[in-house]
Amino acid sequence: MTEKQEPASEAAVQAAADVWVVVGRLRRKLRAQLGGTDGEIELSPAQASVLARLDKTGPASASDLATIEGVRPQSMAKVVIALEEVGFVVRTPDPGDRRRQLVTLTESGLARRKGDREARRAWLARALDEHGTEEQIQAVITAMALLDEVAQA
Repeated sequence: MTEKQEPASEAAVQAAADVWVVVGRLRRKLRAQLGGTDGEIELSPAQASVLARLDKTGPASASDLATIEGVRPQSMAKVVIALEEVGFVVRTPDPGDRRRQLVTLTESGLARRKGDREARRAWLARALDEHGTEEQIQAVITAMALLDEVAQA
């Protein structure tokens, strides 16, 4: 049985809508900061997502990655092959089930992932400095703490 919840305040409804829109825009901007510069290999959003997933959770089978990423196994196979061809991942037999293969991030893949993450952070820090006052930047820090609290509730 679900409890009847109090309606959200008008300000909270507006804040939720604003956060949703801004987070989407910010994700697209941050994605645009990835790869393709100074001779780097340009990664598709799916390839970048797989690198991030492997960095966060460790080795996984291609079928597990497909399920987690919400794509068909055939599509994930293409992503894994492309990442393998550029040396960002390797496939090795699963020690628990030698019929399966695990996709693992290589040192090169990890370096690329960290480089992408740092490039996005640096871009966002510069953009905040260019567009915001010190007080506005402090307000963003406060808002992020609130959103983190909400996300962990």
